[in-house]
Amino acid sequence: MANLQIKGIQDALYAKIKELAAAENRSVSQQILFWVQEHLGKKRHIQGLKTPAQVLLELSGSWEDYREAEQIVREIKSARRKTSFANQGGSISGSRLLNLL
Repeated sequence: MANLQIKGIQDALYAKIKELAAAENRSVSQQILFWVQEHLGKKRHIQGLKTPAQVLLELSGSWEDYREAEQIVREIKSARRKTSFANQGGSISGSRLLNLL
């Protein structure tokens, strides 16, 4: 088994590591090894995840719609106007709010 030596560690940092190791019933070496293994495991997991951009690129072209983009935008805007409180006077009264609930 290989050995690893860390030089130049600040006394305060070493004391904190020693304190945390004792709280987990580990030696300083065991605690450092535990953290390194945990970090590398998380890094491997994160590297395996897809970025949002990758997900979007995979979705690109994966659905079919007969409508043109402009028509879809018009339909979305139309639906927003139909449900907008702004088109009904710009505000809502307390009694109307209670009726909606």
